[in-house]
Amino acid sequence: MSALKYWVWLSSIGVAPAKAKELLSHLGSVENIYYAGRADYLDIAGIKPADVEKLMCKDFEKTNAILASCDELGCRVLALQDSEYPDRLRNIYDSPLVLYLRGKLPLVDDEPVVGVVGTRKCTPYGITVAENVSYGMSKSGIIVSTGLARGVDTAAIRGALRGGSSVIGVIGAGVDVVYPPENKSIYDDVASAGAIISEYPPGTQPLPHHFPARNRIISGVSLGVAVIEAPKRSGALITASRALEQGRDVFSLPGNVDAAACAGSNALLREGAIAFMSEKDIIDEYIDLYPDKITLPDKIETKNSFDNTSKVDYIDLGNLLEKLDGDERSIVESIGLKSLHCEEIMCDTGFPAQKVLACLTMLELGGYVLRDKLGKWEITSELYGG
Repeated sequence: MSALKYWVWLSSIGVAPAKAKELLSHLGSVENIYYAGRADYLDIAGIKPADVEKLMCKDFEKTNAILASCDELGCRVLALQDSEYPDRLRNIYDSPLVLYLRGKLPLVDDEPVVGVVGTRKCTPYGITVAENVSYGMSKSGIIVSTGLARGVDTAAIRGALRGGSSVIGVIGAGVDVVYPPENKSIYDDVASAGAIISEYPPGTQPLPHHFPARNRIISGVSLGVAVIEAPKRSGALITASRALEQGRDVFSLPGNVDAAACAGSNALLREGAIAFMSEKDIIDEYIDLYPDKITLPDKIETKNSFDNTSKVDYIDLGNLLEKLDGDERSIVESIGLKSLHCEEIMCDTGFPAQKVLACLTMLELGGYVLRDKLGKWEITSELYGG
């Protein structure tokens, strides 16, 4: 009998992954776990009577049904022992025993992967940043992992898909269950460009307790996690917490101090998270570790569905300033003929980080500013006839 059948059995009877790994440590193999008796289980510290009752259920009916549904859907199953199962995820203490897979999982252990997470109830600014940062990372060669939920997750995956690198969507339901339902086309795109993975078998509905559990997988496959807009009580903060437990980097986007949507992500900064103002701040953390994987273009052009993608004709600075609103105008005046970091623009204008980033994003989308190799902002040469 294939070992996969025993893995699916063990993962489906309700024993927590950490306890299942303890069983593996003591009994040596998943087959030995299946054939062990009540006394064998009770000899293992941490295995409670309730766990023993689950383990004594040796019926393969549910297992066979799961494997049959996987065959019907064309869904692959990776067990913890399989060579394709990422070591990066295998080495966390509560690794999923199996991964149900739709699409093609990248070689995670050889790739720079960064998780992007945030609140479902994000602001328009949060959506813009999530999309642009994920696009920039993907364009540079970083693989984006996220949860495919509403809000920040959806924006992140849209940006990452446009960037052209592979993507990883981690969900809290079966890989055949689209949630939220409006993301059907996104699910299909993720499966084509990368992989959708879940520890739950096909047909599993998106129950509330599944989402905190799936967060450890987002961080587990990643080198670091970028948090974009998270209130005080947020699943994104759970992901950040799990990332810290797993020894991953945690990045956080600075937000308005009085914005409820940013209370949790701002608190992460106070606790030592790495502040990021653009995708380059994240890229810089990993480019030396993956010089053959990550490239940093002179300019990463962010593209949104609402962009005006036509080239900006030559205009002089005075004409440009007349076309801009007060905040964007102040920022362009601050930059002038110089190249400035975001922090320098903040000091010069007195604007908070969120306002500066929002204005720079819109100016970049309009083709008025760009970032150089050092991450400094400058007026595009076309505007000066350069």
